[in-house]
Amino acid sequence: MSVHPLPEFDVVVREVTAVASDIVVLTLVRPGGEELPEWMPGAHLDLVLEPGLERQYSLCSDPGDRSMWQVAVLREPGGRGGSEFVHSRVAVGSELIARGPLNHFAFDAAESYLFVAGGIGITPLLPMIAAADAAGAQWSLAYAGRSAGSMAFAAELKAAHGDRVTVYSSEAGERLALDGLFGSVAEGTLVYCCGPARLLDAALALADELPSGVGALRLERFEAKAAGEPVFADSFEVELELSGMTLTVPPERSILEVVEEAGVLVLSSCREGTCGTCETPVVSGDVDHRDSVLTPEEQADNEVMMICVSRAACPRLVLEL
Repeated sequence: MSVHPLPEFDVVVREVTAVASDIVVLTLVRPGGEELPEWMPGAHLDLVLEPGLERQYSLCSDPGDRSMWQVAVLREPGGRGGSEFVHSRVAVGSELIARGPLNHFAFDAAESYLFVAGGIGITPLLPMIAAADAAGAQWSLAYAGRSAGSMAFAAELKAAHGDRVTVYSSEAGERLALDGLFGSVAEGTLVYCCGPARLLDAALALADELPSGVGALRLERFEAKAAGEPVFADSFEVELELSGMTLTVPPERSILEVVEEAGVLVLSSCREGTCGTCETPVVSGDVDHRDSVLTPEEQADNEVMMICVSRAACPRLVLEL
């Protein structure tokens, strides 16, 4: 049995554009020129670069233009190989498979916004900034990076929006001080933050200083957060309601691994709790949520879990698989 919750499309690379040091934008279209599915700011794609090599990239183009999708890819020499593949082997005319779009970083309506980006974390914020601007909302962007040459879209954003955009280059000795930034946020402002783990961890630590508290802060992680020790350290049972199986998950294995071994193919990608591809409905049982996708409120609702990293917090879970 297989579970494929995301639509899958063949796409062709129409353009590869260098937009900063070690960052390229891929423009993706359908081979026959058909329209691509609708998406909202904050969405991302799973791109199957070759069999067994899948990566997630935030959509950074205009949601209103369904003739193409754009994603920006940072070359990471110390990464898991996906970005190196894109930079060295993906070219105009390359054929890829796209799954999605999927959105765990939804853009909600508000009177004002603060956008905080670190490096390649600017990508999911670009459509949000455009949407906030089009809606006439108050907004500002704080964008931090290693150097001016490494910060994609910084010059364009600054030229288009002036003082609404503040750029911080560590090479130039400029530092983004989140405490001061958060301390000046007005009531009713939503804060969208994306970037490296240290930036997001710092934002979380300061979230109580926001007028609307932690609920005003929306994060998207490209790196898995530290999860700590499991709540329930022993083996546990997982009943797969649709498949009619009950499986045992030992401490050293994930639910995803055990389910796949039993012949239930669940769509997955990152396997570290950052993409949301393996999201699975929970029928009953308590979950030890160890992902970097769901908000604290969504985790408390206990309606879905990411089975690549999350575990049972009790002896038995029932899942809709």
